Amino acid sequence: MRYLADILTLSRLIIAIVIFILALTGGAPEVVFILFIIAELTDAFDGTCARKWPFPKNKTPKYRKYAATFDMVADVALAGFQVIFVILQINQPLGLAIIIYELVSSIGGDLLVYGKILGHPDNCTKNSLASRNFPLAKKIILTRRYIYTLCIGFVNAVILFATSWPDPVKYGLFAFGCSIFVFAWFFLRQRRQNISRDAVDIEKKLTQKSQRK
Repeated sequence: MRYLADILTLSRLIIAIVIFILALTGGAPEVVFILFIIAELTDAFDGTCARKWPFPKNKTPKYRKYAATFDMVADVALAGFQVIFVILQINQPLGLAIIIYELVSSIGGDLLVYGKILGHPDNCTKNSLASRNFPLAKKIILTRRYIYTLCIGFVNAVILFATSWPDPVKYGLFAFGCSIFVFAWFFLRQRRQNISRDAVDIEKKLTQKSQRK
């Protein structure tokens, strides 16, 4: 059972690759939407499994220290390949607009908050906003993550309404998805923490620096 979390994360990456293949080969929106639901289930339970069945400290596989990175790569690949599916199979201008927005917000946000592209709380520049004005940096990080989460929901709504399912089914699934999002956001503390983890990391790093001084 200790490997179950890793298997779930790996399966999400495999699903993302399958969606990419479907985007290139003209796969059905119905299949992509169902695959996304399965992938989200793996995302919902891999963290829980990792906490419930941890490895003993002296027996933890070396790759486990990169578990958070693997999880992030799987999430980004899943979201990115879904947008590619929208571009190639549903609505090219809409998909391109989403990608342009994500690139601009990600690169611009990193430069503004961390002072470098692909920045992180561990390697912020001295003149970065995170170092000079943490409260504002935290607001920017959280806002960017909230909008990113909403973009994922929007992309899946586009895929859902591109299916050939009857309208009552589409609207029913859409309403169910919105209710799940609201429930997860307001009642599942861990999900909110995952979305804001960069802001939390920055706060910890800056607190440690101030204590050293």
